[in-house]
Amino acid sequence: MKTMGLIGGLSWSSTAVYYRELNERVQARLGDRHSARLVLWSVDFAEHLRLHDTEGWPAVAEETVDIGLRLRAAGAEFLMFCVNTLHLVADQVEERVGLPLLHIADATGAAVAGAGLKRVSLLGTRHTMREAFYRDRLAVNHGIEVIVPEKTDFQTVDTIIYEELVVDRYEDSSRQAILEIIGRQVAAGAEGIILGCTELPQLLADSPVAVPTFDTLRLHAEAAVEEALA
Repeated sequence: MKTMGLIGGLSWSSTAVYYRELNERVQARLGDRHSARLVLWSVDFAEHLRLHDTEGWPAVAEETVDIGLRLRAAGAEFLMFCVNTLHLVADQVEERVGLPLLHIADATGAAVAGAGLKRVSLLGTRHTMREAFYRDRLAVNHGIEVIVPEKTDFQTVDTIIYEELVVDRYEDSSRQAILEIIGRQVAAGAEGIILGCTELPQLLADSPVAVPTFDTLRLHAEAAVEEALA
């Protein structure tokens, strides 16, 4: 089994789900006493956000490269970010750390394409929805067209993520707001919904949605176990 190198804490609650998913999947594949071989670096999310807000993405890239090198020194054979947004610096980190990086958009794109969908909506932080790194990768690597919410809905999604989900709060009013936004995205032509924030599936657990939804965390975890056991 290859050793996975995880960068987490963005937020800790979704990283905890990653840890469970990875171990449960390895156990299911290899037997009751097996567990995932991994090393995990969990950041202080408040410090990470402060670094981004004061120094921007170049500083975040430097921080992430440093963590990646530490994980490599600890024995990691490939890297994965336990978050969607940080993939904005994925290419820089992969090149400078010198380890393969398992990209969450590729795991997601393969599932969307496998379901036969061509046009989906992406929900996540403002960076994930606004920047091209995620949408372009889905388009170029998987032939998928991505739409995002209009301005007011765009801000609502981002606010719910940063004000509630990352501190492990899941409000019924926010769940309803996200479901209404999904309804408007379906009306705009979305054949499916990418839950492009690793906390969103926890908010929407057991909620009825008219189109397929794609849980990026669990798709990423599944791809990681496939890579580790390949």
